[in-house]
Amino acid sequence: MDYTIIDAHAHLWLKQNTEVDGQKIETLKNGKSLFMGEIRQMVPPFITDGRNTAEIFLSNMDYAQVSAAVITQEYIDGLQNDYLWEVQQKYPDRFLCCGMVDVRKEGYLQHAVQLIRQGFRAIKLPANRFLLPDKRIYLTCNEMMQVFELMEKNCILLSIDLADGATQVAEMEEVITEYPGLKIAIGHFGMVTRPQWTGQIKLAGHKNVMIESGGITWLFNDEFYPFKGAVRAIKEAASWVGMEKLMWGSDYPRTITAITYRMSYDFVLKSDLLTEEEKRQFLRTNAEQFYGFDNLVDLPYIKNMSE
Repeated sequence: MDYTIIDAHAHLWLKQNTEVDGQKIETLKNGKSLFMGEIRQMVPPFITDGRNTAEIFLSNMDYAQVSAAVITQEYIDGLQNDYLWEVQQKYPDRFLCCGMVDVRKEGYLQHAVQLIRQGFRAIKLPANRFLLPDKRIYLTCNEMMQVFELMEKNCILLSIDLADGATQVAEMEEVITEYPGLKIAIGHFGMVTRPQWTGQIKLAGHKNVMIESGGITWLFNDEFYPFKGAVRAIKEAASWVGMEKLMWGSDYPRTITAITYRMSYDFVLKSDLLTEEEKRQFLRTNAEQFYGFDNLVDLPYIKNMSE
């Protein structure tokens, strides 16, 4: 394999200590977290302090020959802007880190202004969390549209996860139409295993919209490796919008409690349903062009002791 691989969807944090929909999320010991009323294995148990650091991820990336990664955010991890800004400064050739605003709180437009002034080149919105118990925050509300206008004006990339199915597709269509210069990466492969997932994928018919597959192995977890259903979904999506619109993402580290980091893309490499060029597009070139990565490090393959 001579690809230079780029991960379009991963997460980093030092500590989870937050609340979502009134339910607490908190880092515990041995890779576990309190997660909305139950104990979950959030990261592998050998990460005993629960610190999901850039250095641990870089070790995984080097081993798996992944040259660069986009670090997104999610409300379930708490806002990690301070840490991710440090990571961006320390490892500029390996990571593109997204800032995140909390739209559940007043003044998020000004927070977006601050993040852009600070130097973040991308902002993450976990829009799947915008459907709150007591209200819904629409992507097309006045303040959100001001955020998108600001991002388009300053060439800030939008990373966004949408709610299941077609719930927010019409809103997203309106945003795309209003701000055609805004570059958008839609995550979780449109929540592919949920009903009406095709609407999210077809948003990539617009020039500046891409789809990334962060979490696809989670969504096909019941099927498990080699995730043949996931490969068929990738082929199906490519038939609608073209393989040049699709990018690989791992959703690291959540998915590596079940599989290794290499396995989160290895099922694509080993599939006979995709051509070599399609694999190269999906695993590297689409993300390289969309996110503007350059100076990608060339990582050698290191044999395992078991080989």
